[in-house]
Amino acid sequence: MKKPNPLLEDLKSILPTIAANAFQAEQGRKVPDENIALLKGIGMHRAFQPKKFGGMEISLPQFADCIALLAGSCASTAWAMSLLCTHSHQLAMFSAKLQQEVWGTDSDATASSSIAPFGRTEETEGGVLFSGEMGWSSGCDHAEWAIVGFRRKNAEGTQDYCFAVLPRSDYQIRDDWFAAGMKGSGTKTLIIDNVLVPEHRIQKAKDMMEGKSAGFGLYPDSKIFYSPYRPYFASGFSTVSLGVAERMLEVFREKTKTRVRAYTGAAVGAATPALMRLAESTHQVAAARAFLEKTWEEHAEHSEQQRYPSRETLAFWRTNQAYATKMCIQAVDRLFEAAGGNAWFEHNEMQRLFRDSHMTGAHAYTDYDVCAQILGRELMGLEPDPSMI
Repeated sequence: MKKPNPLLEDLKSILPTIAANAFQAEQGRKVPDENIALLKGIGMHRAFQPKKFGGMEISLPQFADCIALLAGSCASTAWAMSLLCTHSHQLAMFSAKLQQEVWGTDSDATASSSIAPFGRTEETEGGVLFSGEMGWSSGCDHAEWAIVGFRRKNAEGTQDYCFAVLPRSDYQIRDDWFAAGMKGSGTKTLIIDNVLVPEHRIQKAKDMMEGKSAGFGLYPDSKIFYSPYRPYFASGFSTVSLGVAERMLEVFREKTKTRVRAYTGAAVGAATPALMRLAESTHQVAAARAFLEKTWEEHAEHSEQQRYPSRETLAFWRTNQAYATKMCIQAVDRLFEAAGGNAWFEHNEMQRLFRDSHMTGAHAYTDYDVCAQILGRELMGLEPDPSMI
C-alpha cells in the first residue's frame, strides 16, 4: 500500500489552471510564471530540499507520482519543475557553505542546470575561472542558481567530471529555445564569461555517486540523501513520459467515443482496430508504470537503509527508465496513428502529447541505444564503457 502523499492531493487542486495554461506555455516557450507560483504555493519546489532549510525530503516514489500527474496537464511544466526539484537533491551533496549561500537567505531558491561537461575552465587561486555557452538548461528563467558541468585535471594527470554552481548574477540567458517538442520548458542556453567559481561550489560527479562529496553525511537522519545523485536527477525524464502516455490514453478514449468517419459516418469508437490499439497501449503504459514504480521503490529502500547500490543495480536503474520511456512512446504512437486528421490541429491536445512524448526520448539519459549497451556490458561482465554515462 502506498504511503499518504499530501503533496499529490495539493497538486490536484491546481492542475486545471496548469492545463489551461499549456497553450500559453508553448507560445511563450517557457513555463508560465503563474504555473511556477502555483507549484511553489503548494511547496513542490521543496520536495528534495533539506529539512534544515524548510524542505520536505519526500520519497522518490511520492515525488514521481506528482510529476507523472503534472505531466498529464502540461509536460513542459513537469519537465522543468522536475529538474528544479531534483537539483535540490544534488545541491544537498555540496558543501554546507554552498547550501547556506543558496538557501540561507532565500529558502525558495532553485537551480537549473547544464551538466554536460562543455564548460571551459582555467585554474586560479581558490577555484576556477569558468566560461562557456551551456545549453539545454530547462526552467532557467525561474531559477536563482545554475549547476554546470566541466572537466578538470587531477593530480594523476587525467580529468575528473565536475560540477560548478553559479548564482544568477554570474550568467546571462540566451533566448534560443525554438523546439518542436516540450516547447514550454524554456530550455535555453546559459552564457558564462570568465566567472570565478570558488572551490566550495565545485564537486566531482564521481564523489556524488559514491558518497564522498562534501555534503555527504550532513543530514544523518535523512531518508533521501544517502543516495547517488544521478538516479534522482534522471528520474523525471521517464516519469514525464509516463504522465504523457497516461494522459494520451484518456484523451484518445474521450475523443474516439464520439468520433465518426467523415465519408461513411461509421462510429470509430466501436471499431475493432481502435479497441485493439487502446487495449494494447493501456497494457503497455500499465507495464511501464509498474516497472518504474519498482525502480523508484528500490531507490527509496536503498537510501532509507543508507545502502549504496552495486554497480549492477546502478546499471539497471540507469537503463530501466530509458526502456520505460521507449514503451510509453510506443503506446502514444500507436494511438496517434489512429487518431485521424483532426489530431494534427494545434488546438488538439493529442498532437502536443505526441510531440512531447517523443521529446522525452531525446534526452541523453533516455537514449535506449546507449542504455542497452550499458546494461548489456554489465550483464556480460564487461567493464563500463567510459564514453557512455
